[in-house]
Amino acid sequence: MYDFDELVERRGTNCFKWDDVKDGDLLPMWVADMDFKSPPAVIEALEARARHGVFGYSGCWNTWYQVLLDWMKKRYGWEARREWIDNSPGVVASLSMLVRAYTHPGDQVIIQTPVYSPFYSVVRSNGCQLIRNPLIMEDGKYRMDLDSLRPRITSRTRAIILCSPHNPGGRVWSSDELKKLGEFCLERDIVMISDEIHCDLIFPEYRHNVLAALSPELEQNSAIVNAPSKTFNIAGIQAASTIIPNEKLRNAYRHVLNNSGIDIPNVFAVTAMEAAYTHGEAWLEELMIYVQANYRLVRSFIQERIPQIKVMESEGTFLVWLDCRDLGMDDHELETFFREQARLILSPGHIFGEEGRGFQRMNIGCPRSLVQEALLRLESAMKRMQSKGWGQ
Repeated sequence: MYDFDELVERRGTNCFKWDDVKDGDLLPMWVADMDFKSPPAVIEALEARARHGVFGYSGCWNTWYQVLLDWMKKRYGWEARREWIDNSPGVVASLSMLVRAYTHPGDQVIIQTPVYSPFYSVVRSNGCQLIRNPLIMEDGKYRMDLDSLRPRITSRTRAIILCSPHNPGGRVWSSDELKKLGEFCLERDIVMISDEIHCDLIFPEYRHNVLAALSPELEQNSAIVNAPSKTFNIAGIQAASTIIPNEKLRNAYRHVLNNSGIDIPNVFAVTAMEAAYTHGEAWLEELMIYVQANYRLVRSFIQERIPQIKVMESEGTFLVWLDCRDLGMDDHELETFFREQARLILSPGHIFGEEGRGFQRMNIGCPRSLVQEALLRLESAMKRMQSKGWGQ
């Protein structure tokens, strides 16, 4: 029904992903937005709003909240409440404000690495110390390591930022994993900040678990950050929501939000979010079937034709985590190989933390022809390198 094979020209649209690349021969597969048009209902709603012609200050009225509440209940079985929700211009902004709300300079915040790079900056920029809790790779996917975290907790450990689903690894955490982490934090009075921006981008055989929906106790110890931006490819419109059931935690966040002066939503964000959550589900279901087929293509192609690179098993998102450590290159050499030899721009693994060294993150949220082109470029680059004696 929807044409995800359409090649949409994004150059010349102030597109960070494409216009930042000055060499037109390079194929960008890095920034985490998709190259698909947003759902038709979203486009139509934005066109109608633009034709209205008046773009004054906007507000989040009943429809903004209700469509989000209905979405969370239908897809995840969580009955959140209207008074728990606040808007923000983006997930990273919310994470920064939440850290500010729940910590003081010198306090400690846990992150599970490798992980989305802004997690590091929102902790450090607020004067806090990082507790890095590396994930363990096991059977081709990541798992949490609470045993190694336990002795690192101190009286100044205030919060953890959870990436759920995981970026860059594509893990969709199970309810058991999340409950164990939640119990660990409850026992130590550690507030849980859960970035769930990729929650809708799940492959059909898996299910996302909203952290706060797992128990009444976790509901009262968590702040859920969500957005339609990745789901419906509207990141540039900047619409996000923070859902905090605990009144004390919610009031602390609202104090920071109001003092930041960014509590008024973008007029187009309101329109896009309402249209996406109301009419975008069928588009999303088809999208994830298409993206999973892209992932399977990448996995099978690389396994069969470029076995020196390992593809991490993914359960969701449109991001693929490539283990390139067997190539024996350092970070600079690896980036140079992908850019200069394969003519690809991927996200270098080291930006996700020390544990990401030797990896590359590939964005497959694009027409299949671009994925195929990228794989052929990578294969050709490997053959040229081998012809020069690599691996002998």
